[in-house]
Amino acid sequence: MKHILVPIGATESAQKTLQYAIDFASEINAKVYVFRAYNVKAKAGTIINIDSIIARETSLYLRAIVSACNTKNVDIKLISVKGGVVDSVHHIVDEIGVDLIIVGAKNNTIKEELFLGKTAGKLVKQTNIPLLVIPENYEYQPIKNVLMAFKSGVVKSKTVLNPLKYFVNNFGALVHLLLVKTPNYTEDDLVLDANLENLKTTLTVSENATTFQGVLEHVKTQNPDMICVYRRKRGFFNKLWEKNTILKEEFYSNVPLLVLKGR
Repeated sequence: MKHILVPIGATESAQKTLQYAIDFASEINAKVYVFRAYNVKAKAGTIINIDSIIARETSLYLRAIVSACNTKNVDIKLISVKGGVVDSVHHIVDEIGVDLIIVGAKNNTIKEELFLGKTAGKLVKQTNIPLLVIPENYEYQPIKNVLMAFKSGVVKSKTVLNPLKYFVNNFGALVHLLLVKTPNYTEDDLVLDANLENLKTTLTVSENATTFQGVLEHVKTQNPDMICVYRRKRGFFNKLWEKNTILKEEFYSNVPLLVLKGR
């Protein structure tokens, strides 16, 4: 895990999200790419070059955010791109390779009722890079206890569990598996893939209407400092992920949320 991408929005918590990413990167000797996309809407009759002005302001904004952080000698690169966030992320991934995206839960919104804002929501839906979603104003601490929730022990992708393996190998994290038997489960779903078996510290089997409800039931018992879920059609949030935002009343986490995706 060498390249970490951090999309930065115009919120007060942007600095806290970046500081988390820097603190994390300093532990694993990774590079941090701080990224902000911008769009230009030209008006008829405009003479001055709006493109260059906004590009310069975006670059200055990124520099200001970085300078407000304790960089801890981490190698930090600034990227400002004209265009949409998701398309820009795809181009960055293709050009430099990205192992993990660290994003604030509410990157570009101040709506208090939201847990997941549009930027984070779009990245969850439309990219295949693992995401670590950081709650507002959350300060870094080493990941020691992970609650991983799923409703099938079948793992089809060879790479999907790599980020979780990284936390186990580099931080000695304990992985508490929560297999949720939903009404439509099959016997095959109850058999753990060998890779999950190798990662598990404990296994809890729960019966709930949804994986989401299983997490709500067990999160206080496990007291994790990270929740881990899959982004797949039959996985956690299979309905919630259909939207670009998630309300706090639908789901809320006060610890980082790792969203695994296969490439």
